Amino acid sequence: MVFQVKYRRVLFSPQIENYVKYLMKGIQERYNLVIEEIGFDQNHVHIFIGAPPTKSPMDIYTIIKSVTARQIFVRFPWLKIYELWGGEFWSDGKYVGTVGEETTATTIRKYIQHQGLDRENYTNRLRQLKLFKL
Repeated sequence: MVFQVKYRRVLFSPQIENYVKYLMKGIQERYNLVIEEIGFDQNHVHIFIGAPPTKSPMDIYTIIKSVTARQIFVRFPWLKIYELWGGEFWSDGKYVGTVGEETTATTIRKYIQHQGLDRENYTNRLRQLKLFKL
């Protein structure tokens, strides 16, 4: 599953990434899911997730988006005010892929593990916005 930040804003600092990972552990336990990999890029996150057949991909997507957005805005309220102009955290777009004969679990894991963030450019952007002392 891929979740994009609204307006493709570059918002994933190490603090926010760690908080999303923390939230995902709680979601995993509460909803009986298996989070196998999480990979962040500048404005989106890839999650390789397993679920029981009773949960549809759309149900899982909705749960993750709603829980994480609500909690991110509680923990980092400045994101909603200064970066997203009072709006939503996640974009309305969706991407859900599945593991199959052509796309193996190993392929997906490797792809997610190699997601990257240009830390230097992101740190400079945060300094310009004066939102963090880095």
